[in-house]
Amino acid sequence: MWTGTRIRVSGGAARTGRVLREDDRLSECVGGNGGDTSKPRTRRFPESSKTRARAMICPIHGEMQPAVTLIAAVRRNPKRRKSGLMRVALTGASGYTGGRLLEVLRGRGDDVSALVRAPSVSERLRSFGARLVEGDLTSREALDRLVEGADAVLHVAAVYRTAGHPDAYYRDVNVGGTERLLEAAARAGVRRFVHTSTVGVHGHVEEPPADESAPIAPGDVYQATKAEAEVLALEFHRRRGLPVAVVRPGAIYGPRETRLLKLFRAIARGRYAVVGDGRSFYHPVYIDDLIQGFLLALDRDEAVGESFLICGPEYVTQNELAALVAIHTKGRVFPFRIPAWPIQLAGDVVEAICVPLGIEPPLHRRRVDFWTKSRAFSIEKARRVLGYDPQVHLDEGVARTAASYREAGWL
Repeated sequence: MWTGTRIRVSGGAARTGRVLREDDRLSECVGGNGGDTSKPRTRRFPESSKTRARAMICPIHGEMQPAVTLIAAVRRNPKRRKSGLMRVALTGASGYTGGRLLEVLRGRGDDVSALVRAPSVSERLRSFGARLVEGDLTSREALDRLVEGADAVLHVAAVYRTAGHPDAYYRDVNVGGTERLLEAAARAGVRRFVHTSTVGVHGHVEEPPADESAPIAPGDVYQATKAEAEVLALEFHRRRGLPVAVVRPGAIYGPRETRLLKLFRAIARGRYAVVGDGRSFYHPVYIDDLIQGFLLALDRDEAVGESFLICGPEYVTQNELAALVAIHTKGRVFPFRIPAWPIQLAGDVVEAICVPLGIEPPLHRRRVDFWTKSRAFSIEKARRVLGYDPQVHLDEGVARTAASYREAGWL
Protein backbone atom coordinates (compact mmCIF):
# COMPACT_ATOMS: atom_id res chain seq x y z
CA MET A 1 0.00 0.00 0.00
CA TRP A 2 0.94 3.67 -0.47
CA THR A 3 3.26 4.78 2.30
CA GLY A 4 4.25 8.20 0.95
CA THR A 5 3.25 11.69 2.06
CA ARG A 6 -0.21 12.03 3.56
CA ILE A 7 -1.49 15.49 2.76
CA ARG A 8 -3.40 17.25 5.51
CA VAL A 9 -6.41 19.45 4.97
CA SER A 10 -5.73 23.14 5.33
CA GLY A 11 -7.72 25.06 7.92
CA GLY A 12 -9.13 27.95 5.91
CA ALA A 13 -7.22 31.18 5.49
CA ALA A 14 -4.62 30.16 8.08
CA ARG A 15 -3.77 27.04 6.02
CA THR A 16 -2.83 25.00 9.05
CA GLY A 17 -2.27 21.87 6.97
CA ARG A 18 1.04 21.12 5.36
CA VAL A 19 1.52 23.03 2.12
CA LEU A 20 3.36 21.20 -0.62
CA ARG A 21 4.70 22.30 -3.96
CA GLU A 22 5.36 20.20 -7.01
CA ASP A 23 8.92 19.16 -7.78
CA ASP A 24 11.41 21.88 -8.73
CA ARG A 25 11.61 20.77 -12.34
CA LEU A 26 7.89 21.24 -12.83
CA SER A 27 7.92 24.63 -11.09
CA GLU A 28 10.72 25.84 -13.36
CA CYS A 29 8.83 24.63 -16.41
CA VAL A 30 5.76 26.67 -15.53
CA GLY A 31 7.41 30.05 -15.02
CA GLY A 32 5.50 33.25 -14.42
CA ASN A 33 2.45 34.54 -16.24
CA GLY A 34 3.94 37.96 -16.90
CA GLY A 35 1.82 39.87 -19.34
CA ASP A 36 0.61 36.82 -21.24
CA THR A 37 -2.84 37.55 -22.61
CA SER A 38 -3.54 33.85 -23.25
CA LYS A 39 -4.25 33.18 -19.58
CA PRO A 40 -7.91 32.99 -18.53
CA ARG A 41 -9.38 36.22 -17.35
CA THR A 42 -12.67 37.41 -16.00
CA ARG A 43 -15.20 38.16 -18.68
CA ARG A 44 -18.70 39.22 -17.80
CA PHE A 45 -20.87 37.68 -20.50
CA PRO A 46 -18.75 36.87 -23.57
CA GLU A 47 -20.26 36.84 -27.02
CA SER A 48 -20.94 33.33 -28.27
CA SER A 49 -20.96 34.12 -32.00
CA LYS A 50 -17.32 33.08 -32.43
CA THR A 51 -18.03 29.80 -30.70
CA ARG A 52 -20.94 29.13 -33.02
CA ALA A 53 -18.95 30.10 -36.08
CA ARG A 54 -16.18 27.65 -35.24
CA ALA A 55 -18.50 24.74 -34.53
CA MET A 56 -19.63 21.77 -36.56
CA ILE A 57 -22.07 18.89 -36.19
CA CYS A 58 -20.45 16.13 -34.20
CA PRO A 59 -20.95 12.63 -35.70
CA ILE A 60 -20.72 11.18 -32.18
CA HIS A 61 -23.00 13.46 -30.16
CA GLY A 62 -25.27 14.75 -32.94
CA GLU A 63 -24.97 18.33 -31.70
CA MET A 64 -22.90 21.43 -32.36
CA GLN A 65 -19.35 20.89 -31.14
CA PRO A 66 -16.22 23.09 -31.27
CA ALA A 67 -14.10 22.35 -34.35
CA VAL A 68 -10.85 22.16 -32.38
CA THR A 69 -12.37 19.65 -29.97
CA LEU A 70 -13.34 17.38 -32.86
CA ILE A 71 -9.92 17.74 -34.43
CA ALA A 72 -8.36 16.64 -31.14
CA ALA A 73 -10.80 13.73 -30.95
CA VAL A 74 -9.51 12.21 -34.19
CA ARG A 75 -5.81 13.06 -33.76
CA ARG A 76 -3.60 10.01 -33.96
CA ASN A 77 -0.47 9.40 -31.95
CA PRO A 78 2.40 8.37 -34.23
CA LYS A 79 3.27 5.63 -31.75
CA ARG A 80 -0.07 3.90 -32.14
CA ARG A 81 -0.28 0.33 -33.34
CA LYS A 82 0.09 -0.29 -37.08
CA SER A 83 -3.66 -0.89 -37.21
CA GLY A 84 -4.17 2.78 -36.30
CA LEU A 85 -5.96 1.85 -33.08
CA MET A 86 -4.97 2.53 -29.50
CA ARG A 87 -6.01 0.12 -26.79
CA VAL A 88 -7.18 2.22 -23.84
CA ALA A 89 -8.11 1.01 -20.35
CA LEU A 90 -10.65 3.39 -18.79
CA THR A 91 -11.95 3.76 -15.25
CA GLY A 92 -15.02 5.79 -14.33
CA ALA A 93 -16.90 4.99 -17.56
CA SER A 94 -20.26 4.95 -15.79
CA GLY A 95 -19.80 8.58 -14.69
CA TYR A 96 -20.32 11.76 -16.66
CA THR A 97 -16.74 12.50 -17.71
CA GLY A 98 -15.73 8.87 -18.13
CA GLY A 99 -18.84 8.20 -20.18
CA ARG A 100 -18.04 11.02 -22.59
CA LEU A 101 -14.43 9.82 -22.85
CA LEU A 102 -15.68 6.33 -23.71
CA GLU A 103 -17.97 7.80 -26.36
CA VAL A 104 -15.22 9.85 -28.00
CA LEU A 105 -12.55 7.15 -27.81
CA ARG A 106 -14.83 4.63 -29.49
CA GLY A 107 -15.89 7.28 -32.00
CA ARG A 108 -12.30 7.82 -33.11
CA GLY A 109 -11.72 4.09 -33.43
CA ASP A 110 -9.87 3.19 -30.25
CA ASP A 111 -10.30 -0.20 -28.62
CA VAL A 112 -11.50 0.43 -25.04
CA SER A 113 -11.76 -1.76 -21.97
CA ALA A 114 -13.78 -0.15 -19.17
CA LEU A 115 -13.83 -0.98 -15.47
CA VAL A 116 -17.44 -0.97 -14.29
CA ARG A 117 -19.06 -2.08 -11.06
CA ALA A 118 -21.78 -4.64 -11.71
CA PRO A 119 -24.70 -2.37 -10.65
CA SER A 120 -23.51 0.31 -13.11
CA VAL A 121 -23.50 -1.87 -16.23
CA SER A 122 -26.14 -0.42 -18.55
CA GLU A 123 -27.36 -0.85 -22.09
CA ARG A 124 -25.87 2.54 -22.92
CA LEU A 125 -22.42 1.37 -21.82
CA ARG A 126 -22.84 -1.85 -23.78
CA SER A 127 -23.87 0.09 -26.88
CA PHE A 128 -20.40 1.58 -27.33
CA GLY A 129 -18.86 -1.80 -28.00
CA ALA A 130 -16.22 -1.52 -25.30
CA ARG A 131 -14.97 -4.54 -23.37
CA LEU A 132 -16.61 -4.18 -19.96
CA VAL A 133 -14.62 -5.50 -17.01
CA GLU A 134 -16.77 -5.93 -13.90
CA GLY A 135 -15.02 -4.97 -10.69
CA ASP A 136 -13.64 -1.96 -8.85
CA LEU A 137 -10.38 -0.36 -7.79
CA THR A 138 -10.02 -2.67 -4.80
CA SER A 139 -9.63 -5.81 -6.95
CA ARG A 140 -6.16 -6.64 -8.27
CA GLU A 141 -7.63 -9.37 -10.47
CA ALA A 142 -10.12 -6.96 -12.09
CA LEU A 143 -7.42 -4.34 -12.65
CA ASP A 144 -5.11 -6.88 -14.27
CA ARG A 145 -7.92 -7.88 -16.66
CA LEU A 146 -8.66 -4.21 -17.36
CA VAL A 147 -5.11 -3.33 -18.46
CA GLU A 148 -4.30 -6.59 -20.24
CA GLY A 149 -2.96 -5.67 -23.69
CA ALA A 150 -3.56 -1.93 -23.12
CA ASP A 151 -1.37 0.78 -24.62
CA ALA A 152 -2.71 3.46 -22.26
CA VAL A 153 -4.76 3.99 -19.11
CA LEU A 154 -7.21 6.83 -18.47
CA HIS A 155 -7.90 6.85 -14.74
CA VAL A 156 -11.03 8.90 -14.03
CA ALA A 157 -12.82 6.95 -11.25
CA ALA A 158 -12.83 8.42 -7.73
CA VAL A 159 -14.99 8.92 -4.68
CA TYR A 160 -16.35 12.41 -5.20
CA ARG A 161 -17.79 14.98 -2.78
CA THR A 162 -20.19 12.95 -0.70
CA ALA A 163 -20.19 13.38 3.05
CA GLY A 164 -21.69 10.01 3.89
CA HIS A 165 -18.38 8.12 3.70
CA PRO A 166 -15.63 7.97 6.34
CA ASP A 167 -12.26 9.46 5.48
CA ALA A 168 -10.72 5.97 5.26
CA TYR A 169 -13.01 5.14 2.34
CA TYR A 170 -11.85 8.20 0.38
CA ARG A 171 -8.25 7.22 1.00
CA ASP A 172 -8.72 3.57 0.05
CA VAL A 173 -10.38 4.42 -3.27
CA ASN A 174 -8.69 7.67 -4.31
CA VAL A 175 -5.17 6.84 -3.12
CA GLY A 176 -5.10 3.06 -2.68
CA GLY A 177 -7.08 2.49 -5.89
CA THR A 178 -4.66 4.70 -7.83
CA GLU A 179 -1.68 2.81 -6.44
CA ARG A 180 -3.20 -0.56 -7.35
CA LEU A 181 -3.96 0.64 -10.88
CA LEU A 182 -0.44 2.06 -11.32
CA GLU A 183 1.03 -1.28 -10.28
CA ALA A 184 -1.25 -3.15 -12.71
CA ALA A 185 -0.31 -0.76 -15.52
CA ALA A 186 3.40 -1.25 -14.81
CA ARG A 187 3.01 -5.04 -14.86
CA ALA A 188 1.20 -4.81 -18.21
CA GLY A 189 3.82 -2.56 -19.82
CA VAL A 190 1.39 0.32 -20.44
CA ARG A 191 2.95 3.20 -22.41
CA ARG A 192 0.85 6.09 -21.06
CA PHE A 193 -1.06 6.60 -17.79
CA VAL A 194 -3.29 9.68 -17.58
CA HIS A 195 -4.33 10.40 -14.01
CA THR A 196 -7.28 12.62 -13.13
CA SER A 197 -6.68 15.01 -10.26
CA THR A 198 -8.62 18.22 -9.57
CA VAL A 199 -8.04 21.97 -9.35
CA GLY A 200 -9.26 21.51 -5.77
CA VAL A 201 -5.79 20.34 -4.73
CA HIS A 202 -4.90 24.05 -4.61
CA GLY A 203 -7.69 24.76 -2.12
CA HIS A 204 -8.73 28.40 -1.80
CA VAL A 205 -6.79 30.54 -4.30
CA GLU A 206 -5.76 33.67 -2.45
CA GLU A 207 -3.86 35.26 -5.36
CA PRO A 208 -5.73 34.41 -8.56
CA PRO A 209 -5.10 33.15 -11.09
CA ALA A 210 -3.07 30.20 -9.79
CA ASP A 211 -0.90 28.06 -12.05
CA GLU A 212 0.46 24.55 -11.59
CA SER A 213 3.25 25.73 -9.30
CA ALA A 214 0.81 27.22 -6.76
CA PRO A 215 0.80 25.62 -3.28
CA ILE A 216 -0.96 22.29 -2.85
CA ALA A 217 -3.32 23.14 0.03
CA PRO A 218 -6.47 20.99 -0.05
CA GLY A 219 -9.46 22.06 2.01
CA ASP A 220 -11.31 18.75 2.54
CA VAL A 221 -10.76 15.01 2.50
CA TYR A 222 -11.69 14.66 -1.17
CA GLN A 223 -9.14 17.26 -2.23
CA ALA A 224 -6.54 15.88 0.19
CA THR A 225 -6.81 12.32 -1.15
CA LYS A 226 -6.75 13.56 -4.75
CA ALA A 227 -3.58 15.50 -3.94
CA GLU A 228 -2.03 12.41 -2.36
CA ALA A 229 -2.93 10.34 -5.41
CA GLU A 230 -1.39 12.92 -7.76
CA VAL A 231 1.87 12.98 -5.79
CA LEU A 232 1.85 9.18 -5.78
CA ALA A 233 1.34 8.98 -9.56
CA LEU A 234 4.16 11.41 -10.36
CA GLU A 235 6.52 9.72 -7.90
CA PHE A 236 5.64 6.36 -9.48
CA HIS A 237 6.64 7.84 -12.84
CA ARG A 238 9.98 9.06 -11.49
CA ARG A 239 10.80 5.86 -9.58
CA ARG A 240 9.42 3.22 -11.92
CA GLY A 241 9.52 4.87 -15.33
CA LEU A 242 5.80 4.53 -16.10
CA PRO A 243 4.90 7.44 -18.43
CA VAL A 244 2.37 9.40 -16.31
CA ALA A 245 0.53 12.63 -17.13
CA VAL A 246 -1.84 14.40 -14.72
CA VAL A 247 -4.96 16.38 -15.61
CA ARG A 248 -6.44 18.77 -13.05
CA PRO A 249 -9.96 19.58 -14.33
CA GLY A 250 -11.82 22.72 -13.35
CA ALA A 251 -15.49 22.60 -12.33
CA ILE A 252 -17.00 20.28 -14.93
CA TYR A 253 -20.31 21.21 -16.53
CA GLY A 254 -22.26 20.53 -19.70
CA PRO A 255 -25.46 18.92 -21.04
CA ARG A 256 -27.08 16.53 -18.55
CA GLU A 257 -24.27 16.98 -15.98
CA THR A 258 -26.15 17.26 -12.69
CA ARG A 259 -23.71 18.92 -10.28
CA LEU A 260 -25.05 22.37 -11.17
CA LEU A 261 -28.65 21.25 -11.60
CA LYS A 262 -29.77 22.53 -8.18
CA LEU A 263 -28.27 25.94 -8.93
CA PHE A 264 -29.99 26.14 -12.34
CA ARG A 265 -33.28 24.91 -10.93
CA ALA A 266 -33.30 27.34 -7.99
CA ILE A 267 -32.55 30.30 -10.26
CA ALA A 268 -35.08 29.17 -12.87
CA ARG A 269 -37.76 29.11 -10.15
CA GLY A 270 -36.69 32.48 -8.74
CA ARG A 271 -35.65 31.01 -5.38
CA TYR A 272 -31.93 31.70 -5.30
CA ALA A 273 -29.77 34.08 -3.30
CA VAL A 274 -25.98 34.18 -3.45
CA VAL A 275 -24.30 33.11 -0.21
CA GLY A 276 -21.49 35.38 0.97
CA ASP A 277 -20.35 38.50 -0.85
CA GLY A 278 -20.54 36.87 -4.29
CA ARG A 279 -17.02 37.98 -5.23
CA SER A 280 -15.25 34.62 -4.97
CA PHE A 281 -14.17 33.19 -8.31
CA TYR A 282 -15.48 30.08 -10.04
CA HIS A 283 -13.61 28.47 -12.94
CA PRO A 284 -15.63 25.91 -14.91
CA VAL A 285 -14.66 23.78 -17.89
CA TYR A 286 -17.19 22.63 -20.49
CA ILE A 287 -17.15 18.86 -20.99
CA ASP A 288 -15.95 18.96 -24.62
CA ASP A 289 -13.01 21.20 -23.74
CA LEU A 290 -12.12 18.84 -20.90
CA ILE A 291 -12.22 15.86 -23.26
CA GLN A 292 -9.84 17.75 -25.56
CA GLY A 293 -7.45 18.15 -22.61
CA PHE A 294 -7.60 14.45 -21.77
CA LEU A 295 -6.88 13.43 -25.35
CA LEU A 296 -3.92 15.78 -25.56
CA ALA A 297 -2.52 14.33 -22.31
CA LEU A 298 -3.05 10.87 -23.78
CA ASP A 299 -1.48 11.58 -27.18
CA ARG A 300 1.29 14.13 -26.60
CA ASP A 301 4.73 12.99 -25.47
CA GLU A 302 5.27 16.41 -23.89
CA ALA A 303 2.61 15.55 -21.28
CA VAL A 304 4.69 12.87 -19.56
CA GLY A 305 5.81 13.71 -16.03
CA GLU A 306 3.70 16.88 -15.89
CA SER A 307 0.46 18.16 -14.35
CA PHE A 308 -1.92 20.41 -16.29
CA LEU A 309 -4.75 22.66 -15.20
CA ILE A 310 -7.54 22.05 -17.72
CA CYS A 311 -10.14 24.77 -17.36
CA GLY A 312 -12.35 26.92 -19.55
CA PRO A 313 -11.30 30.15 -21.31
CA GLU A 314 -12.46 32.39 -18.44
CA TYR A 315 -13.46 32.46 -14.80
CA VAL A 316 -16.25 34.52 -13.24
CA THR A 317 -17.45 35.65 -9.82
CA GLN A 318 -20.36 33.95 -8.09
CA ASN A 319 -22.48 37.04 -8.78
CA GLU A 320 -21.68 36.84 -12.50
CA LEU A 321 -22.34 33.11 -12.63
CA ALA A 322 -25.77 33.48 -11.02
CA ALA A 323 -26.70 36.36 -13.34
CA LEU A 324 -25.64 34.35 -16.40
CA VAL A 325 -27.68 31.32 -15.35
CA ALA A 326 -30.67 33.62 -14.79
CA ILE A 327 -30.39 34.88 -18.37
CA HIS A 328 -30.43 31.40 -19.89
CA THR A 329 -33.07 29.91 -17.59
CA LYS A 330 -35.28 33.03 -17.70
CA GLY A 331 -35.15 32.97 -13.92
CA ARG A 332 -34.09 35.49 -11.32
CA VAL A 333 -31.74 35.93 -8.39
CA PHE A 334 -32.86 37.56 -5.14
CA PRO A 335 -31.40 41.08 -4.79
CA PHE A 336 -30.08 40.30 -1.29
CA ARG A 337 -27.27 37.96 -0.19
CA ILE A 338 -27.18 35.43 2.62
CA PRO A 339 -24.29 35.62 5.13
CA ALA A 340 -22.05 32.59 4.84
CA TRP A 341 -21.38 31.90 8.52
CA PRO A 342 -24.88 30.67 9.55
CA ILE A 343 -24.96 28.32 6.53
CA GLN A 344 -21.49 27.07 7.41
CA LEU A 345 -22.52 26.47 11.02
CA ALA A 346 -25.66 24.63 9.93
CA GLY A 347 -23.57 22.48 7.57
CA ASP A 348 -21.19 21.56 10.39
CA VAL A 349 -24.07 20.48 12.64
CA VAL A 350 -25.92 18.50 9.96
CA GLU A 351 -22.72 16.77 8.83
CA ALA A 352 -21.77 15.85 12.41
CA ILE A 353 -25.15 14.16 12.86
CA CYS A 354 -25.49 12.42 9.48
CA VAL A 355 -22.00 11.10 8.71
CA PRO A 356 -21.71 8.70 11.70
CA LEU A 357 -25.10 7.27 10.65
CA GLY A 358 -23.93 6.75 7.07
CA ILE A 359 -26.47 9.26 5.76
CA GLU A 360 -25.67 11.78 3.02
CA PRO A 361 -26.26 15.19 4.66
CA PRO A 362 -28.60 17.57 2.81
CA LEU A 363 -26.14 20.35 3.70
CA HIS A 364 -22.44 20.09 4.49
CA ARG A 365 -19.30 22.21 4.63
CA ARG A 366 -18.14 21.47 1.09
CA ARG A 367 -21.36 22.82 -0.37
CA VAL A 368 -20.82 26.11 1.43
CA ASP A 369 -17.28 26.20 0.01
CA PHE A 370 -18.85 26.48 -3.45
CA TRP A 371 -19.79 30.09 -2.61
CA THR A 372 -16.91 31.12 -0.39
CA LYS A 373 -13.69 29.59 -1.82
CA SER A 374 -12.08 31.21 -4.86
CA ARG A 375 -11.10 29.02 -7.81
CA ALA A 376 -9.35 30.86 -10.63
CA PHE A 377 -6.51 29.44 -12.72
CA SER A 378 -4.08 30.05 -15.55
CA ILE A 379 -4.19 27.52 -18.39
CA GLU A 380 -1.11 28.98 -20.09
CA LYS A 381 0.97 25.84 -19.48
CA ALA A 382 -1.62 23.55 -21.11
CA ARG A 383 -1.86 25.94 -24.06
CA ARG A 384 1.92 26.15 -24.49
CA VAL A 385 2.93 22.54 -23.86
CA LEU A 386 -0.08 20.61 -25.14
CA GLY A 387 -1.69 23.02 -27.59
CA TYR A 388 -4.85 23.04 -25.47
CA ASP A 389 -7.38 25.47 -26.93
CA PRO A 390 -10.73 25.58 -25.08
CA GLN A 391 -13.51 26.75 -27.37
CA VAL A 392 -16.68 26.95 -25.29
CA HIS A 393 -17.05 30.23 -23.41
CA LEU A 394 -19.27 30.24 -20.35
CA ASP A 395 -22.10 32.08 -22.06
CA GLU A 396 -22.44 29.38 -24.71
CA GLY A 397 -21.83 26.53 -22.27
CA VAL A 398 -24.48 27.69 -19.81
CA ALA A 399 -26.93 28.12 -22.69
CA ARG A 400 -26.32 24.54 -23.88
CA THR A 401 -26.55 23.17 -20.34
CA ALA A 402 -29.81 25.00 -19.61
CA ALA A 403 -31.28 23.76 -22.90
CA SER A 404 -30.40 20.17 -22.00
CA TYR A 405 -32.02 20.52 -18.57
CA ARG A 406 -35.20 21.86 -20.16
CA GLU A 407 -35.24 19.06 -22.72
CA ALA A 408 -34.93 16.51 -19.90
CA GLY A 409 -37.76 18.18 -17.96
CA TRP A 410 -35.48 19.04 -15.06
CA LEU A 411 -36.18 22.78 -14.86
